[in-house]
Amino acid sequence: MTSADSSTPDSTDLLNTERFSPLHQAHVDAGASFTDFAGWQMPVRYSSDLAEHHAVRTGAGLFDLSHMAEILVEGADAADYLDYALAGKLSVIELWQAKYSLLLAENGGIIDDLVVYRLGDTKFLVVANAGNRFAAFDALHARAEGFAVSVVDQSDEYALIAVQGPNALAILDATEGVADLGTDLHFMKYYRITDASFLGQPLLVARTGYTGEDGFELYVEAGRARELWDALTSAGADKGLVPAGLASRDTLRLEAGMPLYGHELTVNTFPAQAGLGRVVNLGKENDFVGRAAIEAGPEAGASVLVGLIAAGKRAGRADYEIFRSLDAETSDGVITSGALSPTLGYPIAMAYVTPDLARLGTEVYVDVRGTRLPATVTSLPFYKRVK
Repeated sequence: MTSADSSTPDSTDLLNTERFSPLHQAHVDAGASFTDFAGWQMPVRYSSDLAEHHAVRTGAGLFDLSHMAEILVEGADAADYLDYALAGKLSVIELWQAKYSLLLAENGGIIDDLVVYRLGDTKFLVVANAGNRFAAFDALHARAEGFAVSVVDQSDEYALIAVQGPNALAILDATEGVADLGTDLHFMKYYRITDASFLGQPLLVARTGYTGEDGFELYVEAGRARELWDALTSAGADKGLVPAGLASRDTLRLEAGMPLYGHELTVNTFPAQAGLGRVVNLGKENDFVGRAAIEAGPEAGASVLVGLIAAGKRAGRADYEIFRSLDAETSDGVITSGALSPTLGYPIAMAYVTPDLARLGTEVYVDVRGTRLPATVTSLPFYKRVK
């Protein structure tokens, strides 16, 4: 039987409405500047992009991620259902383990990239990107046909707060009100989650993140978000913690070589093109949505994702064209994300190029506002933390 719960707010209404995080007043009080992100008014910075970036690399940053989407999958067939609905094999992950996966279209393109947490034998939490909330939910709900499973959009019930950086563990240790941890965080592995409580109410603590640093993501009831934010802020006051906005989050994830949906990933991108072929489990015995297209593969000559580094201070940005020579008439690629790396001090970028330019060490030219500047193909990530 199918027990697919379609209870989710009307997507048309929400897409046409300016939305605010449960932490919006905290950001206003901290002097944040705001930007529209997937219909949400989210803090882009509090002080400066560079200061917030360096704080995460050297101390810790506090991020509001309440715009992300949380979808609860539960039922007797939950594991088998996710094996069919997603590209990975979710049935094999352990209790309290997390797994990065892809939600594919029938044509093999990427509808969204997701993190899936196993909260019970038949209970999983799927976290989708804010801009793909409704596309992801609609696809997951449609694929529940024939499975004994419920698929429920719980995004409006959660606030999501991330503490990222070398001092994240010490800060969480010192946060008043956090208790009843199911796992000692000092021994908790990366890509794991545990249950806990905050001021007596349910809290989920995941050792995951999007910055390239150690850190935790905290799922709390929306009504408790401000209290948790303030408690974390107090605990981090002497540990280098600063509130950090979307601008620093973007440069941090770029240095860590992490793709961003809408830039490196789209519904027209095959996983193999983005270097995510390993995320697709073709060894699964069962069929899954998009399998036939993935087995056929992208078209011959399809562009592939590479890293680029350059000298100087002029960085290529998203949509800047790439050429194989100074005098080439047609482009052979395009930058998807680029910046002057705050940590490394030189320009970095992720870009799609023709396969013959993807070999490490290949020199290409980036058109930066009418001037072609040399760049070199390099491996990802650009930055790795010292563990």
